[in-house]
Amino acid sequence: MSITVDHLTKVYGEQKALDGISFFAEKGKITGFLGPNGAGKSTTMKIATGYIGHTSGTVHVSGIDVSKEPLKVKKLTGYLPEHNPLYLEMYVKEYLGFIASAYGLSNKKQRVDEMIEMCGLEREQHKKIGALSKGYRQRVGLAQALIHDPEVLILDEPTSGLDPNQLVEIRKVIKEASKNKTVILSTHIMQEVEALCDKVIIINKGQIVADDDVKNLKAMKSDSVSYRVEFESGIDPDLFEKEGLEINKMEDNVYQLSSKDDPRKLIMKIAGEHELPLLNISKQEQTLENVFQELTKGK
Repeated sequence: MSITVDHLTKVYGEQKALDGISFFAEKGKITGFLGPNGAGKSTTMKIATGYIGHTSGTVHVSGIDVSKEPLKVKKLTGYLPEHNPLYLEMYVKEYLGFIASAYGLSNKKQRVDEMIEMCGLEREQHKKIGALSKGYRQRVGLAQALIHDPEVLILDEPTSGLDPNQLVEIRKVIKEASKNKTVILSTHIMQEVEALCDKVIIINKGQIVADDDVKNLKAMKSDSVSYRVEFESGIDPDLFEKEGLEINKMEDNVYQLSSKDDPRKLIMKIAGEHELPLLNISKQEQTLENVFQELTKGK
C-alpha cells in the first residue's frame, strides 16, 4: 500500500513538465504535495493513477507498475482530480450507485449509504449534482474516490470551495481514511498542510526541492531574517528596497522586511531619516509558507 516514484519524467513537446523526480509515500501517512501553479503536481497525480502516460521512469502503486497494469492500479486507487468531473444531470445517490456498479461492488447499497453518511451528503442525496454548491460537489467527488475502499487515495485540491465548517468535516474524513491507506493530497492552503499532513513534498518547475516531515521543514534555516513592522501610516517601499531590504506588504501599514543579516538597525535608521513613526516591530518566526516561498521563488 505505498507509492514509489523513481526518476519520473514527462515531456510535452519541448516542455519538460517533470524532470526525473523520485519520492516515496507510505501507508498510514498523509503526504502533502505542494508547488506553484504549473509545477507538475497534477501531472504527477494523473500519471500515478494511470490516466496519462509518462516519458521515462517508473511509478509503482502497491508494488504494481502503473504503465504495465493501469487497470489494476485504478482498482486499488481512489482519485479526486483537480477539476472534479461529475455527471451533473444525475442525482447524488444515483451517481454513487453508478460508480459502485462500475467497480463491481457486491455490497453496492451498503457502500453508497456509508459514503453519503461519511461525506455529509444526507440532505443532498436526492438532489441533482448540477444543483449542488461547489463544496457539496467536492464531497460527492470524495465519496466516489472512497466508495470502493481503495488502498491508495490521491486527492488534487480536495478542499477547494469548502466553507470553514465543511473544511473541518472533510479533514476528519481524510484523516480517518489515512489510518489504513496511503494518501497523497495537493493543496495551496498551508494551514491545510499543517492540519493534515505528516510529510511534505515540494515540487517546483518539474523538480522536487524538498521532501521531509512538516516539523523538519519548518525548522529549516532560512536564507534571511524577517521582521513584521507596523508603521503609523503608509510608506514608500523604495526607501527600504534601495538599501537592500526585501519588503512585502502584509496589510495596511504593516510590512515584512527581510535581509540576510538582522535588519533591525537598518529599519530604524531608514525610519528615523525619513520620519516614519514605528508602532511595532517583531521577529517573524519560520512558517511552512515562508519555507515554500524560499524554495520556489526565482528558480
